[in-house]
Amino acid sequence: MVPAKPARATAAIYSAEQRARRDATIWTPVQGVLAPLQFLAFLVSLMLVCRYLATGAGYGAATVSILVKTGLLYAIMLTGAIWEKRVFGQYLFAPAFFWEDVFSFAVIALHTAYVVALLQAAGPGTEMGLALAAYAAYLVNAGQFLRKLRLARREAAP
Repeated sequence: MVPAKPARATAAIYSAEQRARRDATIWTPVQGVLAPLQFLAFLVSLMLVCRYLATGAGYGAATVSILVKTGLLYAIMLTGAIWEKRVFGQYLFAPAFFWEDVFSFAVIALHTAYVVALLQAAGPGTEMGLALAAYAAYLVNAGQFLRKLRLARREAAP
């Protein structure tokens, strides 16, 4: 008989004080609006990028959509840093969101690399490749945050 593994103790995401600050700050609903808006922009943009890659048509629309998605990413990162400061007392890398923040920087770096490539006229292949890499990283990061949201809701349940 194999002994059962002990239950893994996980630290709470929020202390009672942090939860109260989270619920009181305007930045929580701002994040709640920006996150799904960014995801919608991602879905539309992904379709436009894939259409361009499959047909060669719609480069302009794909480019605009990537820039919109990138702008929303910058907005959510900036407001998220303010949210983190209000809730945890530091702008980034609060222990509860350390790995999400680390990966967010990779996502931002890839989106920014796309913008730089676009400004340098690196060519559609390079630009769209960077956009797809940025989008893959974004999906991982969005999954991290969704997992954290689910855990926080589970913690809050009576």
